[in-house]
Amino acid sequence: MQEIYSGHEPVLLRESLALLDLKPGQVAVDCTLGLGGHSSEILKAIGPKGHLYAFERDERNLKVARSRLEKIGNNFTLFHDNFSSLTDRLRREGASHADAILFDLGLSSPHIDEASRGFSFLREGPLDMRFDTAQGKTAADLLNTLGEAQLADIFFHFGEIHASRKLAHAILQTRKINPFQTTTQFAQFVRETLGKSILPQAFQALRIAVNEELMALELGLNQAIELLAPHGRVVVLSYHSLEDRLVKQTFKQRSTDLRDPNDTFGTRVLRSKSLSLLTKKPIKASAEELARNPRARSAVLRAAERLAQPSL
Repeated sequence: MQEIYSGHEPVLLRESLALLDLKPGQVAVDCTLGLGGHSSEILKAIGPKGHLYAFERDERNLKVARSRLEKIGNNFTLFHDNFSSLTDRLRREGASHADAILFDLGLSSPHIDEASRGFSFLREGPLDMRFDTAQGKTAADLLNTLGEAQLADIFFHFGEIHASRKLAHAILQTRKINPFQTTTQFAQFVRETLGKSILPQAFQALRIAVNEELMALELGLNQAIELLAPHGRVVVLSYHSLEDRLVKQTFKQRSTDLRDPNDTFGTRVLRSKSLSLLTKKPIKASAEELARNPRARSAVLRAAERLAQPSL
């Protein structure tokens, strides 16, 4: 089931749809609408009696996706918002539950391909990196204003760069003379300071910090689990180890009874498990998909199903 829209092919589309197990009349949520690739197929699967809710922080992506979905039906509601507002937004719309929820945490093609967005170290553009260009500080703002310890924490925790303190110290020394403004300027600085192999990690760390991605994922994923109807399913596509680790840990915690550590016999349950894992190991893109879409190489998919009722 190949679909290309403005140069963008949805990653692991067939596998995502199979695990969501969509049926006509269901309520579905796409927490990361992007250009609407996954949502288009979801909308077709739930039919005119179902309803799709979708979140997108990038206003330009939202407009493209809306136009695309309108060609299929009008039974959808789009939010220009972060999926960390999932529960609040759906309840305002009168939706008490969802049967299927999707998170595709990858960058959309415009973010990578458009130099003006500032996400890529391969193209010269302003150091922006905001998903929502109307909100928050840019990557340049962080580099030029944060203290050394704050910057070191960002590069260590979000980029897993072991020499994060060396990098942060060099940033402070450099910005006194030449504040950071462009992607290529920062990329050259990283090459000279730690070597070119660190570039992906450095840019990833800044992007995560700018958009508060991991905090949003933790909030949104736990809200999604609570919103799932009995036998409802959640599917998450992650693209780096930090995302996948958080998803894996959350699924593990929610598929296991939380027992009282102070209970001598270990029988007192503080929170009953609410999920059943559908993927014991993460699913990755096939060789066939990778040949069509090399950007799917880093994607891993995990899925879980809400239990009919909490275990006792």
